[in-house]
Amino acid sequence: MRPLPTLMALTAAAAFGGFAATGLNDLIQKPALAGPPAAAVPAAAALPTAVDGQAVPSLAPMLKRVTPAVVSVYSRQTVRVASPLGPFADDPFFRRFFGIPDVPRERVERALGSGVIVDAANGYILTNHHVIENAEGVSVTLDDGRTLEAEFIGSDPDTDVALIRIPAGNLTAIPLADSDRLQVGDFVVAMGNPYGLGQTVTSGIVSAVGRSGIPVAGFQNFIQTDASINPGNSGGALVNLQGQLVGINTASFNPRGSMAGNIGLGFAIPINLARDIKDQLVANNGVVRRGTLGLESQDVDERMARGLGLDNARGALVARVYPGSAAAAAGVQPGDVVLAANGQRIDNRAALHNFEGLQPVGARITLDVRRDGRPLQLVATLKEGVRNLEGASIDPRLTGATFKDLDEATRQRLGVRGALQVSAVAAGSRAHASGLRTNDLVLASSSGEFGDLASFRASFERKPAQLVLQIRRGNGVGRVLMQ
Repeated sequence: MRPLPTLMALTAAAAFGGFAATGLNDLIQKPALAGPPAAAVPAAAALPTAVDGQAVPSLAPMLKRVTPAVVSVYSRQTVRVASPLGPFADDPFFRRFFGIPDVPRERVERALGSGVIVDAANGYILTNHHVIENAEGVSVTLDDGRTLEAEFIGSDPDTDVALIRIPAGNLTAIPLADSDRLQVGDFVVAMGNPYGLGQTVTSGIVSAVGRSGIPVAGFQNFIQTDASINPGNSGGALVNLQGQLVGINTASFNPRGSMAGNIGLGFAIPINLARDIKDQLVANNGVVRRGTLGLESQDVDERMARGLGLDNARGALVARVYPGSAAAAAGVQPGDVVLAANGQRIDNRAALHNFEGLQPVGARITLDVRRDGRPLQLVATLKEGVRNLEGASIDPRLTGATFKDLDEATRQRLGVRGALQVSAVAAGSRAHASGLRTNDLVLASSSGEFGDLASFRASFERKPAQLVLQIRRGNGVGRVLMQ
């Protein structure tokens, strides 16, 4: 590998609730480190005069039913503390010779978030992936004061959903609403443990639905609300006035930075999406299986729009359809422009990619496309995307290497559209001899452009005479000639 100058590091981190970032990422709040819970903070609520024909003078009756289902989630991780003595700190002779005491060089970092009990019989609790990410242990404190160690079931960084379980009886679960029926203007209540203060309730309305483009998770369909969501609220409940769960609180936006507080721009994961992810995590041993159309697309510019007979420069222009894919079976052709999927407007390639990422394997998708200037509807049944790829299956020069897709959240954080990770390289293999190593990120290939494993494999339909991979290793970027 020929080293190039070190790249500027991205300063985005959601380490156990702390969140630091540059640019727009600095505006998105995730749980903050907090001390022991203190007294609960009451919050006033602006309410309609009646719900379902009944006067509602207070939220208190509903909250008494719901509060026992909202919990505090504490994660912990052991981190090594750098010694000012450098490598000599590990040398017992050096310490004895100079009379340096043997002090601990590790500490346990703790962080705080919230969670929601959604299945009392099984003890299942939904929270955010970033609340428990990299945790060595997670404990849960219930509304009645009990604290229990939680079992990690699984998580999905691309939607920021995580599922944990506690071995306890006498639990209260929150009933789930149909978040697809949520409308702008509906009243909602956010519940959680912000800043470690204790159980806190805030209220507001649904400001928008279907929000995306927020640098929090890879695939997004957020509920936006002006109910206050602050650090520590992550993983908590967003409920309607009937006490039904409509969303999982995830982040808030503040131009002054992650710890400046709430300004009425909060985001929650719709419960329909979180429930689907939970069901997959339970059924698939902690893994989420995503459906894919099996195509490559690109944005439509003004020149393309005129040539394609479109009124506006929008949509996802199909550039390639993979053989045997869901798109191929549905009759999608290169040159088609996808304008909507299941009635949801598709403005560009990223919108289609985001829509796909939220669909399970086997989902039936109705695509509104424009072909040769004429409108057309096609129905596709999504297939599972490629999860792992053996290098030898596409080119002998890659023998010994195994590749996997980057999760979407990591791809966005690194600022790369297409990238793969080398998940393993067998010692003494052809790929190892060429210089490829485990955990390398493949950013580009002389075989052609790619965005994921499927397109990487498709790029080898015509094998290049010379195979060169551009890789990122640590903070450096270089090229590897595969022999």
